[in-house]
Amino acid sequence: MVEIAVQNAKAYLLKTSSKSGLNLYDHLSNILTKILDERPENAVDTIENISQDVKKAHFSKKLDTLQNENEMLPTYEIAEKQKALFLQGNLEGGDQELEDEIAESSLPNVMESAFYFEQAGVGLGTDETYRIFLALKQLTDTHPIQRCRFWGKILGLEMNYIVAEVEFREGEDEEEEDDEEAIEERDNGDSEADGDDDELPRSFYKAPQAVPKEESRTGANKYTYFVCNEPGRPWAKLPSVTPAQIVIARKIKKFFTGRLDNPIISYPPFPGTESNYLRAQIARISAATHVSPLGFYQFGEEEEEEEEEEEEEIDGGRESFEENPDFEGIQVIDLVESLSNWVHHVQYILPQGRCNWFNPIQKSEEEEEDEEKEEKGEEAEYIEQEVGPPLLTPLSEDIEIQNIPPWTTRLSSSLIPQYAIAVLRSNLWPGAYAFSNGKKFENFYIGWGHKYSPDNYTPPVPPPVYQEYPSGPEITEMDDPNVEEEQAFRAAQEAATVLPVEENETEEEEEEEEDDDDYE
Repeated sequence: MVEIAVQNAKAYLLKTSSKSGLNLYDHLSNILTKILDERPENAVDTIENISQDVKKAHFSKKLDTLQNENEMLPTYEIAEKQKALFLQGNLEGGDQELEDEIAESSLPNVMESAFYFEQAGVGLGTDETYRIFLALKQLTDTHPIQRCRFWGKILGLEMNYIVAEVEFREGEDEEEEDDEEAIEERDNGDSEADGDDDELPRSFYKAPQAVPKEESRTGANKYTYFVCNEPGRPWAKLPSVTPAQIVIARKIKKFFTGRLDNPIISYPPFPGTESNYLRAQIARISAATHVSPLGFYQFGEEEEEEEEEEEEEIDGGRESFEENPDFEGIQVIDLVESLSNWVHHVQYILPQGRCNWFNPIQKSEEEEEDEEKEEKGEEAEYIEQEVGPPLLTPLSEDIEIQNIPPWTTRLSSSLIPQYAIAVLRSNLWPGAYAFSNGKKFENFYIGWGHKYSPDNYTPPVPPPVYQEYPSGPEITEMDDPNVEEEQAFRAAQEAATVLPVEENETEEEEEEEEDDDDYE
């Protein structure tokens, strides 16, 4: 009976668990073996832990060559990249002084401007502003930049753009590889070569001459712009803007995605990608909203004014100015009460898409029209020169938007006005702000990069179809004749063939009669 009871108990202990696949008999054996091998102190107090370790050892793999790859979240990824911004570079003692001199002249004090904008209720927060400050320092350390400024932040659907406005040192501008002109010349040459032996009617349409873009350091390309999606990510240089891109950007309205290579699908078709559209919007916003107190900037010396006055007749205005060392400041209350104490210090962009007007028929008159029009006696074409407001024009002359003032001024604090600053907000470009404490000022933009419109956006109507070929009978298609017209046409053809035969017979008879007369 005892043996049967022992066998039953052992059989019970050997039952396999449906969850782990183990049995209690082997587990107890392994626990006792581990205790006897290791002989820990107070084994009765730690038997539960020993049992757990035995179970873990049973399920651990003997050999595993695979390693778990932890998923890197975007927050940790950008944090790893921003670590480099907080690491101080190891410079030698001789280079440290040069580094300090360059930083003083090129790196702006973003935190000071953020302090004033915070009083105006505008900003990005202290943490993000400081990271942007470090990112700008990284930009000035890696590029030959003479002047740098935090332009603002443009919002996007997927990612945002942090924009830095820079000016390179003299002679160290980074050149761009523009193959657009070469491609256009090649296409024009191919089209002309193909049309030499073409017997079809030739089109008399002549494409208008492309307006060239303004050179670096002039007009809409006076400054260079770098953008990045987050502080710590690499800076990307935006290309120069062309007049065609500005003209089309005024006719469309697209949200930014945060990807510079994203194509712009719109009507009219935009000539470029999102990087070009972003650069065009930055140029438009800068030309309309960058303002300064009256008298802070002034034009050059009197000796240069005579030469510049001659250029005004051609270019439409002066584009260079300098800081006024004798500027004493303007009272804050005067800056708030009158817009005449604020001026634009960025050139106005003409409807042509340039700040300095370009005559599109000037080259054609000199090269082609002189010879052609002497023969044909035609009159030369005339295009009226576009003129805009000159530099340092007061804001009081800006045009209203359907009885909405283009600017709104206020004090940062009405409770303590003696320590308040003047805040200027643009109603034409929502998101553009400026402040001034009487002597200092700064401009800042944060928004979607869209201009205010009182009406909903509507795509422009397509232009009328241009008459490509001259209308005439040689290229005009005839209507298909009906049965009666075909019968009449055949009858006319038969009559036309019968008449020559009869005329020939009469002529032969007359010749025979003449011959008979001669014989007689």
